[in-house]
Amino acid sequence: MNEQLSAQDWLDQGLKLLASKGFTALKAEPMAKVMGVSRGSFYWHFADVAAFHSELLKHWRDIAAEQIIIGVEASAGDEPVIAVLLRRTLATRLTLERAVRSWAATSPVARQAVQAIDKRRLGYIEGLLAAQRLPAAIVQARAQVLYWAFLGYALSERQLPPEQQQAVIEELIRIALDEP
Repeated sequence: MNEQLSAQDWLDQGLKLLASKGFTALKAEPMAKVMGVSRGSFYWHFADVAAFHSELLKHWRDIAAEQIIIGVEASAGDEPVIAVLLRRTLATRLTLERAVRSWAATSPVARQAVQAIDKRRLGYIEGLLAAQRLPAAIVQARAQVLYWAFLGYALSERQLPPEQQQAVIEELIRIALDEP
């Protein structure tokens, strides 16, 4: 690479490496080799690997929660937002989600990031369900079931045939929107 790398370049590359090779690949020297630069470029942007990890987890939370929420709400149109959210999140492979959760099993910093995103996502789903004027107990129960379905999907390495996956998504949408 001939151009100067930004912190964002390092974070984006970090997420790619995390998804493909796991959290043990998130070190300055191997990343610098992959990016074709010296590790001095890494240390120009981050005080140390721990600071990079912290920023990487913030970046992941932004793209894995906030950017998804913004995109879902912007594209909902006449369809209920919860339906758009379920279609979008359950129709893609979630390799990065699985990698971050694996990292969280051994890292307190990653575990905190996972706990924060779980709280944010669950709160968002609860808000969408509450907007349907459902009783609070039903909102909490359905939100938890839907989030557990997402986590099960994210952690599963088994791909369903497209028609079966679509049937699962439609059933989850029905559960989310069904009157009690």
